[in-house]
Parts: sequence; structure tokens; C-alpha cells
Amino acid sequence: MFRFFLRLTVLILFAAGVVWAWEKFRTSGWLRGGETETRHNVVLEKMVTLGKLELVRYQFRDIVEHEIVKPLLPDARALLIVRGEAVGCLDLTKIGPADIASLGADTLVVHLPEPELCDFKIDHSRSKVYNTEYAFLEESELVDEAYRKAEIQVRESALQGGILEQTRANAEKMLKPVLEAVSGRKVLLRYRMKAELQRPR
Repeated sequence: MFRFFLRLTVLILFAAGVVWAWEKFRTSGWLRGGETETRHNVVLEKMVTLGKLELVRYQFRDIVEHEIVKPLLPDARALLIVRGEAVGCLDLTKIGPADIASLGADTLVVHLPEPELCDFKIDHSRSKVYNTEYAFLEESELVDEAYRKAEIQVRESALQGGILEQTRANAEKMLKPVLEAVSGRKVLLRYRMKAELQRPR
């Protein structure tokens, strides 16, 4: 009986030693190799010519409270601190030879395209989810929807905050001196008239 227990003990110790040696060998890097290698096959699918002159950038901070109303369970809520930005610009690719005209010998008239909101987005690196309640399995959907609402609000806030008017004012301050320096003439900036067609009554 003593020999049986002795053999059993030796066998257990031997098995434990084998397992310990295998784990040390497995985690030592011998099996994994020392370096990782990644291969990329990048294909250029499309090239777009950019001619948009960015003239103003608005930055926003928003505290977003978003909820999903449920008839039986408690409403799922999320509280986010969101930072976003919107950019006002002029698309200079829309300017053609017909948009530049001389007014006398010393004056140049340049018709510019209407200012536009060329970009608005959430800066996810500077935004964070502050708290969620009763989200359970819907937390990802709740947070994604809150970010979508916040991005729409960034656009609306920029437009209501006069970003297009500020873009127009900055064009006068920044673009006009450059054009005058290049042309050697006085430059008047004008904007194209937008024709609004009304349906006959």
C-alpha cells in the first residue's frame, strides 16, 4: 500500500512537472516567434481633386442626454460629453473665367460661390460616455444613436451660429488681400445670385 501511494505521488509530481515545463516553454516565445509580420495590399480606388478653401472652424462642446423610452421596463439613458467641430469653406473649383471681370482699369470683380458647410463631425477622441442607466444589452445602440443626434446638432448649431456669414466675412479679410497682391488691382468680391423659382398659383 505504501508503494502504491509512493508511486502515485511520484506520478502526480511528474505530471505537474511536465505541465509546468510545457507552460514555461509555451509562454517563452519559442513557439510564437520573436516578431510579428503584417502584410498590406492597398489599392488606390479613387482620387478627388480638392479645391475647398477652409475659412472658419467652429468647435463645440455638448452635454447629450439620450434615452430610449420603453413601455414596461425603465427607460434606457445615456449621458455623453461630446466635442465636435464644423468647417465653413468656399469651393474654389466652382470659379471659372466668366466669374472674373474688369471694372475699369484698376478694379477687378470676382464672383465667388456661396459659402458652404463643408464638414461637420464629432471628435470621438475627445468625447466620452459619462454614464448609462438601464441599457442592459442596448448600450451600444443607445450610445451610437446619441452620437448621431449630437452630430446633427453640431451641424444645426453651426448654421444657427452664423458659420456661413463668418465664412463670407473671413473671405473678405483673407482672400481679398491675396487677390489684390497677385493682380495689382483693387478687388471687389461678389457672390452669385441664387435664383429662387416659385410655383405659379
